[in-house]
Amino acid sequence: MTDDRTTHFGTRTVREDDKAGMVQGVFNSVASKYDIMNDVMSVGIHRIWKDAMMDWLAPRPGQRLLDVAGGTGDISFRFLKRAGRGHATVLDLTEPMLVEGRQRAEAEAMPDSLDWVVGDAMALPFPDNSFDVYTISFGIRNVTRPQEALNEAFRVLKPGGRLMVLEFSQIPNDMMQKAYDLYSFNVIPRMGQLIANDRDSYQYLVESIRQFPDQETFLGMVRQAGFDQAKYRNLSMGIACLHSGWKL
Repeated sequence: MTDDRTTHFGTRTVREDDKAGMVQGVFNSVASKYDIMNDVMSVGIHRIWKDAMMDWLAPRPGQRLLDVAGGTGDISFRFLKRAGRGHATVLDLTEPMLVEGRQRAEAEAMPDSLDWVVGDAMALPFPDNSFDVYTISFGIRNVTRPQEALNEAFRVLKPGGRLMVLEFSQIPNDMMQKAYDLYSFNVIPRMGQLIANDRDSYQYLVESIRQFPDQETFLGMVRQAGFDQAKYRNLSMGIACLHSGWKL
């Protein structure tokens, strides 16, 4: 018996069983240019958003971080620098992204503080109550079933552990959202073609943002997973959003 449940891949409807492989294909394609494209797509603002994430997270010495869909390690490096000492496990579905991360200078400077693991956000290869902090940045919209990823986050966090999600979101102002959509759909795929020689992958990334739940809907999903004191903060008027929750 086949599983015929469907989900979104950008604006296309695909079988759930097919989505992970399709997402892997996107990130295999863009891995070597991923960090450059983030700078270009957001005009460097993604760095400010990630710093805001660290400000709210306030890493403490000795904490253990699981950075899911952690790709090239951007969040893990920031976390370890803020914490002073600690350990980060970077998990990603796509091995070429992890290879890019391992080759970064920060990784070479602190190899004992980092693990790089190929794995699925919906079936984490870790025991219950293993980590102090769970982060996922611009990754949960690519997960086939985001609620399952949030449930897994709750499972692997220790009591007292913290969830933090950074994701593109929706601007509450309709006119501004339309202007942003115009930029996203017309400019970003062209940038992908010019910089990464890959228009289709960036077309998918733009489309996937529009398919992702809005702030209040996603907040409800965080609470459904079991997290307490769940809150969110809009960044750049809602272009991105930080969600926080605690396993209490």
